[in-house]
Amino acid sequence: MPRKLARPLVLTALLAAGAQAQGLSAVEQRITDEVRAWQPEAINLLERSARINSGTLNLAGVRATGDVFRKELEALGFKTVWIDMPREMNRAGHLVANRSGPQGKVKGKRLLLLGHLDTVFEADAPGPLWERDSATTARGQGVGDMKGGNVVVIAALRALHRAGALDNTSITVVFTGDEEEAGHPREISRRDMIELAKRSDVALSFEGAVTGPDGQAMATVGRRATASFDLDVTGRQGHSQGVFGNAGYGAVYEAARILDGFRQHVVEPGLTFNPGVILGGTDVAYDEANAKGTAAGKTNVIANKVVVRGDLRYLDYAQRDRAQTRMREIVAQSLPGAGASITFRDSYPPMAVTPGNLKLLALYSQASSDAGLGPVGTVPPTARGAGDVQFVAPLIDSLDGLGASGGAAHSPNERVDLTSLERSAIRAALLMYRLTR
Repeated sequence: MPRKLARPLVLTALLAAGAQAQGLSAVEQRITDEVRAWQPEAINLLERSARINSGTLNLAGVRATGDVFRKELEALGFKTVWIDMPREMNRAGHLVANRSGPQGKVKGKRLLLLGHLDTVFEADAPGPLWERDSATTARGQGVGDMKGGNVVVIAALRALHRAGALDNTSITVVFTGDEEEAGHPREISRRDMIELAKRSDVALSFEGAVTGPDGQAMATVGRRATASFDLDVTGRQGHSQGVFGNAGYGAVYEAARILDGFRQHVVEPGLTFNPGVILGGTDVAYDEANAKGTAAGKTNVIANKVVVRGDLRYLDYAQRDRAQTRMREIVAQSLPGAGASITFRDSYPPMAVTPGNLKLLALYSQASSDAGLGPVGTVPPTARGAGDVQFVAPLIDSLDGLGASGGAAHSPNERVDLTSLERSAIRAALLMYRLTR
């Protein structure tokens, strides 16, 4: 718990905050006041959405969560549509909402706001749906990642609406139903989002906000791409007494050589690769769809097969190409009696740190400072996982991490700082207002 400040220091802080908030116009002050007045209802909206299990594969739960936010958006004058995915993809679909002024009268930037309805918690997952820990914190499935972020979107848009600042703007909201495990093929599951990005100027994504060690708010201007590698190794099966000799080294030693070669020689800042599963022996089977497998062998038999499935993350395509070239070279240097092949599969594209993204961060930080909430820093691209914003970042200027803050995401103890809903909504609403003038 933070220590209590002496009264003179509290008074000084309040006066300083008041002075900073003088950077707001009369309309911006109205927007800020509307966010603060709605804070109890924002918490109520988060609770209502959190009490619905919406694991990615709980299609009915995802749609029910979408319906909660659809009603909120329609009340603000947005036209909504639910985009279904093909049945064979086993994904619920996406909620899309749009509000646009008359053609030729739209002011400022056209905004694309991103959130997601699904969580990593399927119907049988442990942990509470919603539980208040204190007046300022709550635990629950997806309360931070990212139902809290969806609530921030609604709170910010509602404040703009109440202040009359949504008129003659172009704002599209996309709440996907499968961010935690995007449906395949991605060309279908992210097709509509990408098309909407082509009609927009700026993307703002409301994944969980990060707080720095000193309490400073941090936003995201870059994320590493995600990809995977499949390493398949073969060896010459034989009696173990002949290993290192005429029988060769076998598949297990070859796999160990390759992986250690990656570790030692494929080294760049921001580049990582993780062999997440490895199976080896004389009888190996891997179930790709369910990410599990079996292996059998004997200690006196040289293994003839190893399967490795891994994750590869990189900052940009040039780094990807360098890494893949070096990895292929290492794979090709086989030990006697062994051989291997490696293939790569791209997944989420990189969100590069661009001048446009940095300009958005500067505008966001200025809005935060003007509201008396202090400047906003940036999260290193290596410190965040994959997110939907990466599919649109190659097309338009983008900023992420504008949602609620909390901790222990993806665990039964996932929690949200309820006071962050207000701060994040104020920052986001002011940024949207300034972008659409």
